[in-house]
Amino acid sequence: MKNKGQTVRHQRWIMHMDMDAFFASIEQLDDPSLMGKPLIVGGEHRGVVSTCSYEARKYGVHSAMPIAEARRRCPHGIYIRPRMCRYAEMSGIVRETISRFSPLVEMASVDEAYLDVTGLERLFGPVEELGLKLKDAVRKATGGLTCSVGIAPVKFLAKIASEQRKPDGLFMLKPEEVPTFLETLSVRAIPGVGKHFASDLGQIGVRTCGEVLRYSEDFWKRRFGKAGIVLWQRAQGIDSREVVPWTPPKSESAEVTLDEDTRDIDVLRTWLMRHAERVGASLRRHGLAGRTVTLKIKYADFRQITRQVTLHSRINSTKTIYDTACAILDGVELTDRVRLIGVGVSGFEAGGPSQLSLMPEPKPEADEKKRGRLDRAVDALRARYGRDAVVRGRLFEPQGESDRVQAAVQAERAEADALKR
Repeated sequence: MKNKGQTVRHQRWIMHMDMDAFFASIEQLDDPSLMGKPLIVGGEHRGVVSTCSYEARKYGVHSAMPIAEARRRCPHGIYIRPRMCRYAEMSGIVRETISRFSPLVEMASVDEAYLDVTGLERLFGPVEELGLKLKDAVRKATGGLTCSVGIAPVKFLAKIASEQRKPDGLFMLKPEEVPTFLETLSVRAIPGVGKHFASDLGQIGVRTCGEVLRYSEDFWKRRFGKAGIVLWQRAQGIDSREVVPWTPPKSESAEVTLDEDTRDIDVLRTWLMRHAERVGASLRRHGLAGRTVTLKIKYADFRQITRQVTLHSRINSTKTIYDTACAILDGVELTDRVRLIGVGVSGFEAGGPSQLSLMPEPKPEADEKKRGRLDRAVDALRARYGRDAVVRGRLFEPQGESDRVQAAVQAERAEADALKR
C-alpha cells in the first residue's frame, strides 16, 4: 500500500503506428479494381517510387527506388501518379483518430506516428488492448485502411516493433524481453543506420546489436563520434527521446519530377498551378498563410536553383501563389531543360517582409478576400464530391486541342465571374 502523497510510477510505454502501404492502399480503397494487383505510386516514367502495394513488393519493388528500376523488376505493374491532396486528407483523418487515444501524439510523417500511452491502462485497459482498439478505430475512420502497431518502452524499439508483423499487425516488446530481442537484431534495423554506416560496421565484424556491445562506449566515440555513441546506446535499448506533440510546419511545398525534361513554359506553368493548388489547400486546411514564395528548379544535368520573394502580406490563395510563382519563373533564364519544378510557401510568422521584394504584390485586400471565398468554395466541393469535382482551366484536359482551348477560356471566365461576386 502506497504512502500518502507517494507518486505512482508507471511502466513507460511508447506506441508506434505505421499505416500499411499508405498511398497505394488509399488508391486501392478509392478504386477497388486495383485490389490484389501490383500497384506502384510514383512518376509514370521518371522519379522514384513513393510507395507500392504488397503485391508489388513481392517483385523487389520498394519505396525510393527509381521508377525505371521498378519497371524492370515489375513490368506488368500498374503505375500511377501520387495524389498528395488525397493522401494529406486521409492523414488528417488518421491523426484526428489516434489523438483520441493519447494527449501526446507525434506525427513522424504523413503515415506514421508515435504515441506516449504511459499510464492509460485505467482508461483503455491493458496497453496491448489499447493498440487493438486504435487499429480498429483507424480502420473504421478511414473506410478500411489498416495499420501496424509496435509497443515498447522506448521510441526506436516501438518503431522496430511495428515492422515485425506487417501488414495489419501488432507486436509488443516488454522490458524483460529487450536484451534477448536486441542480441540478434541486425544493426540495419536501427533507425539512422544506413547502408554506408552498416558497411563500415561490417568491416569490423559488427552486424548485430549484440556484437556492438563487444566494444566500449569510448571505442565507438573515437571511431564514429556522436553516431557511435548513439549506436552503443541503441544496442542496449537506451533511447531517452520523448514523444513531442505536433507543431505547426515552418513551410509547405510541392514538387514533381517531369516525365520528360522540358523548356516549355506552358508545361511548367501548368505544374505551377498544380503545386499552387496543393500548397494552397494544405495551408488553408491548417489555417496558415505565408509571406515567402519559393520556386525550385532542377535541370536535366541535376543542377538545382531556388529563387524566392518575400511579400508584404501573408497569403494562402491558390491564384496568388500561382501568380507569384509564375512571376518568379518569368525572371529566370532557363539555361537547360527542366527536370524538376517545385513551389513552396513559408514565413508564417506575423510581421513585415524580411527583404525587399521587386515582385508584384498580391491583389488588394478586397480581391484577396474574393479569392479566399472562391478557394473555400472549391475546397468544400472537393471535400464533398472528390478532387475532380472542380478543375481549374489550366488543368482541364479534354479530348481535342480546340476543346482544350475552349474549356480553358470558359473556366477562366467562370473564375473571373466568381471573383466579381
